[in-house]
Amino acid sequence: MPTLDLLGFPHHYQQSGSDRQGAAPSLIFVHGWLLSHHYWLPLMELLSGQYSCVSYDLRGFGASQSLGHPRSEYDLEAYGQDLIDLLEKLNIEQAWLVGHSLGGSVAIWAAHLCPERVKGVVCVNAGGGIYLKEEFEKFRSAGEKLLDFRPPWLGRLPLLDLAFSRMMVEKPLARKWGRQRLLDFLRADQQAARGSLLESTTEAAVHLLPKLVAELPQPMYFLAGQNDRVMELQYVKYLASFHGLFAQLGTNVVEIENCGHFAMLEQLPVVANKLQQILATDH
Repeated sequence: MPTLDLLGFPHHYQQSGSDRQGAAPSLIFVHGWLLSHHYWLPLMELLSGQYSCVSYDLRGFGASQSLGHPRSEYDLEAYGQDLIDLLEKLNIEQAWLVGHSLGGSVAIWAAHLCPERVKGVVCVNAGGGIYLKEEFEKFRSAGEKLLDFRPPWLGRLPLLDLAFSRMMVEKPLARKWGRQRLLDFLRADQQAARGSLLESTTEAAVHLLPKLVAELPQPMYFLAGQNDRVMELQYVKYLASFHGLFAQLGTNVVEIENCGHFAMLEQLPVVANKLQQILATDH
């Protein structure tokens, strides 16, 4: 598996497409919490004929693991810095960032930190900016308990992959995705998973996102599942409303029907089409 050293940590990545796309920007896909690059591969297959595509495993997730001493920064800015280093190491001068869930926040930070390389951002099932103290405390507590219960035998339980294929989606995914989600859940580094959960959900981190979005000079769009119960439509629209395109076009939010929290798998052709439309009107 190809790896890159990003700020002292080995990262697994996948690249498709070629330089024949000429001046077209590269597409960089960023996955969400407890996931990996795999969920982007079907979308990359559809788009790689037009664009150079890269997906990678965030530090501490998927195959981006280290046997040595891991870096201890797990806030959104640190993950954004990793992404910028990825662009530099791959000599990518112009890129659109496409982030899912937590990956959307990482993409926003990278666009803020490196506007000269990032041409635009597309958030998939990502939003936020409203801090509800009790809700976030419950969310963090549930997440920590989930991470603490990952015994080695859990992956051998019959039908557990089937349960994972039904979580957070409007209709069940193919069972192979349930197996992948279970594998990624079990493989995630404890320190990275816990740190990214806690650091991304502080009151300061949540309230900072709308400010960053408001300051972004690049175009920014949001693809939202109408039936997403993890990142509800109202929270997607709230964060999107801080960007200039929201005022100019009426909305920069694309609502996807019959879709939960995994738009790139649940509604693959729709997501591919919307991305192509967005890139065709590149500002």
